[in-house]
Amino acid sequence: MFDLEKLSEKALALEYLDLNELMLLYDKMPLPYLMYIADSIRRQKHRGDKVSWQIDRNVNITNVCVAGCSFCNFSCRLGESDKSYTATIAEYSEKIEELFRKGGNQLLLQGGLHPKYGLEFYCSLFRELKSKYPVLKLHALGPPEIAHIARLEKQSYRFVLEKLIESGLDSLPGAGAEILSDRVRKKLSPGKPDVKAWLDVMHEAHALNLPTSATMMFGHIETTAERIEHLLMIRDLHDRRPAGTYGFLAFICWPVQSLGTRMAQQYVIEPVSSSEYVRMIAISRIALVNINNIQASWLTVGKDTAQMCLHSGANDFGSIMIEENVVSSAGASNRFDATGIQNAIREAGFEPWLRNQKYEAYFE
Repeated sequence: MFDLEKLSEKALALEYLDLNELMLLYDKMPLPYLMYIADSIRRQKHRGDKVSWQIDRNVNITNVCVAGCSFCNFSCRLGESDKSYTATIAEYSEKIEELFRKGGNQLLLQGGLHPKYGLEFYCSLFRELKSKYPVLKLHALGPPEIAHIARLEKQSYRFVLEKLIESGLDSLPGAGAEILSDRVRKKLSPGKPDVKAWLDVMHEAHALNLPTSATMMFGHIETTAERIEHLLMIRDLHDRRPAGTYGFLAFICWPVQSLGTRMAQQYVIEPVSSSEYVRMIAISRIALVNINNIQASWLTVGKDTAQMCLHSGANDFGSIMIEENVVSSAGASNRFDATGIQNAIREAGFEPWLRNQKYEAYFE
């Protein structure tokens, strides 16, 4: 029989907890105590009361995708001429120049699994954007896109990543993780690469010292155990990175947005409550003691719940997200500008500081 007090002491000592121990804390520990443990860990890892935030813009390269994710309202199939598009350089330029005017310098470029866009398409795009805008940072694609491109090219993940880095890729988002369970993935995103592919791409990215983040989308058909197993895979992979490399700079989790999706028609999706989201943030901080930054997803849970997360282990408030299409198309409607996000951090009792993707202080 596990002792909650002893588990608390182990967590506060920044020791690794296993699946059963984390499950017990998640299921049995009263939320205020779980928040206290997570907040204490945050204070050990981040002295003072500073909370980071960022200015970037999410641009979708194309909405054509063969992954078939049942939780996505944004994508379409090749040939749907009335819906499909690929962003033009002129459109990128307009968006980038607005980003610069607002004080940011990073594009979060998301692609989708386009059946005809291979490595040269993305390398050419990155080279052109960097040629026109040398200070621009590209936080782009994700493990599913890398695995998809590698399959199309019959090349290794490392080869694809090396070519993209040479062309201007600055960091790799943790996109497409959802829940790292092949049982779940086969049901919700049957066309996406499997768990091993996601992990293997990230392992190669870490070996190349490419800064990365890790994510989780939860609150659909996964079990609590699958959520915790997901965290443990992230923790283990970060530990396996070569010494001195970035690995995972941050972990971000958010509740699924299912309004109008096929998933909502196929399954009974109960909305994730504020307390459940706070609990998930707290257990993430407790499980991922080897990863420095935990981000609260204000976009999907709103200001009040995200502020509570800052007292539950989170130390980052994410980006103002000048543009976001995918989760917004499934029901996320929260918005912040630079003033609003800083005020929200101050209202929660913290001091905002503007960062870049490497969690360094950002100066224009």
